[in-house]
Amino acid sequence: MDRSGAFGLRNADVDWDRWPVAEYLAENYRQLHPADAAVIDHHSAFYRRFPPRSVARSLEFGAGPNLYPLMLAAGASRRIDAVEPGAASVAYLRRQVSRGADPSWLPFYERCRSRNPDLPPTLAQALARVTVIHGGVGKLSERGYAVGSMNFVAESVTERADEFTGLCRAFAAAVAPGGHLVAAFMENMGRYRIGTGPPWPGFPVDAAAVRAAFAPLTDALLVDRIDADPTLPEYGYTGMVVLTARRRG
Repeated sequence: MDRSGAFGLRNADVDWDRWPVAEYLAENYRQLHPADAAVIDHHSAFYRRFPPRSVARSLEFGAGPNLYPLMLAAGASRRIDAVEPGAASVAYLRRQVSRGADPSWLPFYERCRSRNPDLPPTLAQALARVTVIHGGVGKLSERGYAVGSMNFVAESVTERADEFTGLCRAFAAAVAPGGHLVAAFMENMGRYRIGTGPPWPGFPVDAAAVRAAFAPLTDALLVDRIDADPTLPEYGYTGMVVLTARRRG
């Protein structure tokens, strides 16, 4: 990996259909870690600005098997499009929506609901608003989302600076002018492993890199960070970067 971002693996160079969902969940989401609680708190403040069910359609770009961003959107959104390219993650999401979420997600929902009482009374009701869409950036050509969310995606699927920036801007461009964005990124995380499996591409970013990627397409851009969480696996990251913005008209 070249940390300058001039060379390195691209998103298309790896098989995302084989993403190790079970191992990833075991390492990251079978308990509520403090860093994710902090992201939930940040994002909840963002979503509380919208009246209940006032958003006809919102986007979760690169949803993966992480359910809590979908929970967070359920207070404001009548429909949540979870766009995900990896077959294994799509299968997991569809099972969670159709058959009920794993019990380990309940503490996450309790945290989300405690921060935003506009969420539905149950996790099942929240997930009923989710439509899982199998696809990547190409699925964003039909633009016009009122709200867009992206969590731990653009920096963890490529080692190329140009592709990181391109993914961020494709996500922003999927939101209608005047619409709103919220996002989270792993800070300074390069190539990483899940369990004992093969390496996956990552591009080290910080608040300045995130701000530069979004500034040309957004207004009211606010970027902050969350300190590293020692209870999470050692992926080489130094914290999390969080963002809110409004899509420029």
